Order: sequence, then structure tokens, then C-alpha cells
Amino acid sequence: MNELHMYKTYTKSFVFVVLLCVTALGNAFGQVSINRVEPAFWWAGMKNKQLQLMVNGTGIAKAKPMITYPGVKITEVAKTDNPNYLFIYLDIATSAKPGIMRIKFTGANGDVKAISYELKARTDHSGALGFNSTDVLYLLTPDRFANGSTENDVLEAVGVDRKNPDARHGGDLKGVADHLNYIKDLGFTTVWFNPVQENRMPNGSYHGYAITDFYKIDPRFGSNAEFKQLTADMHAKGMKVVMDMIFNHCGLAHPWMKDKPAADWINNPAKYVQTNHAKLTAMDPHAAKKEKDILLDGWFVPDMPDLNQRNRHLATYLIQNSIWWIEYARIDGIRQDTYPYPDYAFMARWCKEVMAEYPNFNIVGESWYGKPGETAWWQRNSAINPNNTYLKTVMDFPLTFTADWGFNEDANRNGGEQSGIYQIFEVIAQDFLYPDPNNILTFLDNHDLGRFTRKDDKNLDRFKQAFAFLLTTRGIPQIYYGTEILMEGPKSDGDGQIRKDFPGGWPGDKTDAFTAEGRTDKQNEAFNYLRRLLNWRKTNKAVTAGKLIHYAPYDNVYVYARIYGEKTVLVMLNASGKDQTLEMARFTDVTGKHAVGTDVITGKAVSISKNVTVPARGQYVLELN
Repeated sequence: MNELHMYKTYTKSFVFVVLLCVTALGNAFGQVSINRVEPAFWWAGMKNKQLQLMVNGTGIAKAKPMITYPGVKITEVAKTDNPNYLFIYLDIATSAKPGIMRIKFTGANGDVKAISYELKARTDHSGALGFNSTDVLYLLTPDRFANGSTENDVLEAVGVDRKNPDARHGGDLKGVADHLNYIKDLGFTTVWFNPVQENRMPNGSYHGYAITDFYKIDPRFGSNAEFKQLTADMHAKGMKVVMDMIFNHCGLAHPWMKDKPAADWINNPAKYVQTNHAKLTAMDPHAAKKEKDILLDGWFVPDMPDLNQRNRHLATYLIQNSIWWIEYARIDGIRQDTYPYPDYAFMARWCKEVMAEYPNFNIVGESWYGKPGETAWWQRNSAINPNNTYLKTVMDFPLTFTADWGFNEDANRNGGEQSGIYQIFEVIAQDFLYPDPNNILTFLDNHDLGRFTRKDDKNLDRFKQAFAFLLTTRGIPQIYYGTEILMEGPKSDGDGQIRKDFPGGWPGDKTDAFTAEGRTDKQNEAFNYLRRLLNWRKTNKAVTAGKLIHYAPYDNVYVYARIYGEKTVLVMLNASGKDQTLEMARFTDVTGKHAVGTDVITGKAVSISKNVTVPARGQYVLELN
């Protein structure tokens, strides 16, 4: 592999560095050559002064590196059992200026070769803002949202087959860019992308969770430069970007699998060991060591080798990769996949180092558990976890699972504590377990779950009630792409059916659901309902920052208020199949002297001075006047 090929994995924005390196690397000297340096560049003025360079090349471990650059010094040169890798640790002082530094390598035969390495200036200070309860996230699977450019559909032997739910369909970053106004006008503040890094897998890996290059956008989605421009365009529109990352595993086709940087880079490299998915063992004080070992070191699936974050070089590599993407593309947040599966101490270190560099940033971990106590254990500063995770935000799967059933008509035919709406109330009532209930990601479905909308939904009662709840309860709401047009797909039909193409996102689509004309009456009703709630929520501090006070449901009616200063929003959800009349005297500690509320959806005034009748399977979201 020559030195030019080393940089083919990077985008046109790196041309300057490429040209410098092409002239400097030269051919192999003795038994030493240099194929790739990661990261390809860094920045002067970072808070963390340490930089790790992973240098790959035939016999590179035989070479001795040297740097002469003001403010930069080598603190450690580390070798592994693989002679083709060398890890150089640098200290970059505050006084170090942006520029091109030369790294000289002296081979075993005395030959000296050099490469050029750029320290960039930190000129972009947009983004990296984090996301919080004032935001609503729009989760999309890039391959299935919109195909803005057909020129990048085919990579090597893997093409596009939209008839196959498990194949690549051709969605890309340009498709997202083309529809930013659609997402913004709908009322979303933030877009969470399923992974966009390279998945050069033989079967295509459309979902993005089998990464083969951690520093490169998948060329079927676009380029690094395009992703950076997309985030800049979103920031210009007042929107934020959340990037999906995976530390637990890589793709089987990653170059590491042909030439591992160290023998212990991958867990169970000689024989496939399947993880047990027993996530409770991570916190179980009675768990056998073998159980924990299988959870942490077993492979997620055969195509995804399990990374060993206990290898200190790999740990630093992954942490730097996150910081590189934040600094390069100025993303605002990270969603970390399969959070309980990697090494616990490493994940805590990662959170600390990222947050130290970017204090306003936010990370949400996929904490897939069924009970609030299990989820709360993972949030930072948890009183029930003696070892701090430093993880700011967790995902509220317990509420998701309960709401999926709890808003069903059948779940609320009988009242009492076994009813669906009461079970939802009980999940919220257990917020005492969380150190920070406002930093919990709430959702009704996502790319791994059956869609909340169902084929047999006769009307929008369940839909409207559930999203009125999601957008007014505590936490940070996330809504899956296509929900606004009632896209459905049960988990039993496979993940490809959960991740269908958005109608109108491809040239030649018969319908274009991005437009009102392309949607059915029922879809427009759902779309307009969500749009009204989302845009109202952005401007209402009672909902985005206010205190939550709720009442135990009677007769399957759940009532709660969000209060911020003088602002109060009163929510009434009638999950029963008949009209229910509420005696408002019960709620005076939140309604106070207010006599009238304005329904956010209809704009109609509702008297709350005495009794209020909430329609069957209906809801009120009232701003109290």
C-alpha cells in the first residue's frame, strides 16, 4: 500500500495535508513503510494536551520517531506485539501554534524519512452545544430517509435494492440536506443520525453499526466534508446534530481484522463467543464472573468483532475519535450504542474526557432495560451505583415499553392500578431513582423497536394521546422519522420493515409524503397535530424547563401540570372509552386561581373553575390563563 492510498479514505477537505504527506512519505525505507496515521490531523489549543498518533506501516515499530516543533514533544513511543503499528504520544503545550510539523522516522539501517502533520487552528466555535429538555430529536436512518444523489449508490459490488428490506436503499446526506426545512418546519430542533461512518461490509450494512473506518463518512452517504457542511447548515438554521457512535464493536471487514494492532485488540479473536446479552450482570452484585465476562467480551453478532477497551491504546484511540468528530464537524451530541457492553471503567473515562473538553455537550447511552431502577443505575451521580458512570443522559426504555401497551384501548377497559394509564403514571412516579429526571431520553419507538403506529389503529386516538404525553412529560423527547405520516412496521416482520423508505425521498416515488398533497387525510391529520405540538413546545418554558406535578389516575384519567414561574400547563389524558367529568377542586394546588385554560391544539378556551369533561380517549393540553 503506497502513501497516496493512505489518504484516499479522507475527503477533499484534507487535500492540503495529502499533498504534503505524498511528497514527504516517500517509498519504504529498509523494512519500514508508512501507510496511515490516525488521526490525520489535530488542533492546537485543545484542553487535553495529550495526542496519540497511531502509525501503521510494514515494520514501522523498528523506526524511531522524532519531532522538532515548538511546544510539541514526544512523551512516549509504544510498541505492541505487531511490528506494523507504532503509538506515539505527544504533549501539545498551550504555547504550540497551528502549523505543519515534521515527524522524522529513523529506520534500523539509519535511513531517515519524514511525514508532515498538521495542527489546525480552532477557528470554528459553533455547535458542540449539547441537547437537553428544550429539544426534540428527530431520529432518522440515513439509508432510508431520502436519496439526494444516485451517484454514490454503488460501492464496489454492493449496490441498491429497494425491494430487499435488508439491503442498501441509497439514502444519503444530501437527501437529508434537501429536506432540512421539512424537519425544521415540523418543529424539531435536533436530528439524531443512525451511524454515518464507513460500513464497507460485503452485505452492505445499511444500518451503519458495523464500522470499518472510524474516521470516515461512508462514501455511499457522502464525504467528511459533506457531513461537516451539513452540520454547519443545520446550525445556521438553529438546529442541532447528534451522531451515533459504537465503541463495543467494529465491522468484520475492518482492516484491523486482517492485521490487528495488538493481539488483545479484539476480545475472543480465535473462537467466536456470543455475548449473553444479560445486561443485568453489569450491575448484579451476585453475578458470576464468567457471566460478566461473556456479556463484556462476547461478540454482539458474528459480523461485529468485540473491541477490547482494556487495551489502553485502543481506549485512547476511541476517545480521540469522538473528540475529533466533535471538533471537526461541531456535532452537538453523541448517542452511544450498546452502552452496558464495553468496559465500564473505559466508558466512564470517555464521558469524563469528552465533557471536560466540551462542558455543554451531551451524551446519551443506550441503556436497554425494562425497569426504572436498572436505567437509573447508569445515570451519572446515581445514589444506587457506587461507581460513577459520568453518563449525563440515559434512554427511558421502561417508559417506552409501558407506553406501547399503556395507551391501548384494551389496556384501559378496567380502572385501577393494573390499567395502562396507571402503569405509565407509576413509571413517572419512580423518578426518585434518577439523579436528573430532566436528562432522560423519552420515546415511543426507534430504529430497533416495532413502530408505535399500527395497521389496526382505527383512528388517531392512541396516537394523539401518546404524543400529547411524550411532548409534555419530563425528559428529552425523541421521535422516529416517518412517525408524522403514520409509518408502521412490527418488529416481528424484521428490522428492515421498521426502517422503511420515506415516501417521496427517491426519484420516481409514486407519492411524496414530504408534501401535504402527497399525504392522505389521515396522515395530514397526524402531521398537523404533531407539528402544532412541536412548534408550541419550543416556546413554552413550563414544558421544557418546568416542574412536573402529577396525580394518580382515577377512572383512567391521568392529570399532571408543568409549572415554570407564573406559567402553568395542565394536561388531562382520558384513556377510558367514555367521557369522564373531573371535579377540578382536586387540582387547585396546580391550577391556583386560574379559571380558564386555552387548549393548545384547538385554540379553544376551556373553563376549569368547576368541572371539566374530557372526551373518551381524548386529551386536553391547556395553557392556563
